[in-house]
Amino acid sequence: MKQAQRGISMIGFLITLSLVIFFAYCGMKIGPMYMEYYSVKQALKGLAEDQELATASKDKIHQMFIRRLDMSYAEHVKKLDPLKFENTDGGLKLVIDYEQREELMANLDVVGRFHAEQVLTRGAGANNN
Repeated sequence: MKQAQRGISMIGFLITLSLVIFFAYCGMKIGPMYMEYYSVKQALKGLAEDQELATASKDKIHQMFIRRLDMSYAEHVKKLDPLKFENTDGGLKLVIDYEQREELMANLDVVGRFHAEQVLTRGAGANNN
């Protein structure tokens, strides 16, 4: 009686291995982009929780934001300086829109577009420079 082959063939194994390596490589390129984005969101959240900044000027808020990015090694965002201020009824809204491009291989790039915003509640007598 003939027994049927069991398991994966060598070509099937190589194809599976190449797919796993490709997706791992893509993850190594995309992962740091998202880690930096979450660092930006944490910096914005930290600014919103800082009671001292409720009456601070826009320059002071921007300086504190850059310091928080320094602590989390968010170098790409720091170079772009995408922080924008919008006045709202309740205070000041910090908005960040930026795009990050990483080379994947040869002429293929991975592009990430990121958006984050946080409202800072301004106290009475706040300085809106």
